[in-house]
Amino acid sequence: MSYKENYPSKLLEEAVDAISSLPGVGRRSALRLALHLLKQPQENVHHFTSAISHLRDDVKYCKDCRMISDDDVCSICSDKSRDHRTICVVESVRDVMSIENTGQYRGVYHVLGGIISPINGIGPSDLTIRELVGRVADLVSPEALFEADAPGQGGSEAEVILALSGDVEGETTSFYIYRQISQYGVKVSSLARGLGFGDDLEYADELTLGRSIVNRQIFKP
Repeated sequence: MSYKENYPSKLLEEAVDAISSLPGVGRRSALRLALHLLKQPQENVHHFTSAISHLRDDVKYCKDCRMISDDDVCSICSDKSRDHRTICVVESVRDVMSIENTGQYRGVYHVLGGIISPINGIGPSDLTIRELVGRVADLVSPEALFEADAPGQGGSEAEVILALSGDVEGETTSFYIYRQISQYGVKVSSLARGLGFGDDLEYADELTLGRSIVNRQIFKP
């Protein structure tokens, strides 16, 4: 049975409609949050709404890896101490945050923005796979090989880590990416399956995820 409520104010109803549009927030919870906001000082609420507006309007996506950033290049890609010849491919920004929290990885990332899912109408062209292939091609260019032993570049061997979920869609995406980059001769690996089949990186504990990165294996299509 759907939740019904008679609102004393159209403005309150509109606020509940907006809040309940967030994932995981039902109308009862949205009503509680709206009433809570009404009790707060105006400056607190204005700060809250301003932060949300700035998030939507001003956040940028790193031109290299597509991680969210305040600048054109994110703090990870601009960090010269990171291994820029090791690229960890993930589905979402949240996955980057999860891996960073383990403290076990010092390479860079590439955020796909999703995974291949025909049932949801998501194909390779909807993701940043073309950009990833371009980055891999740049890694094996003569100029990159010449500079491979520069500080922070991590040696001459390039590696792509496919850190996607182990469900059918994740495996399909990994296989597609492997087919696209295999011609460049880079090392392609995947997370050690301390993670269960179908597990999302977001919900893996840091110890398990950290071990999965450290003990990664050669990708076998």
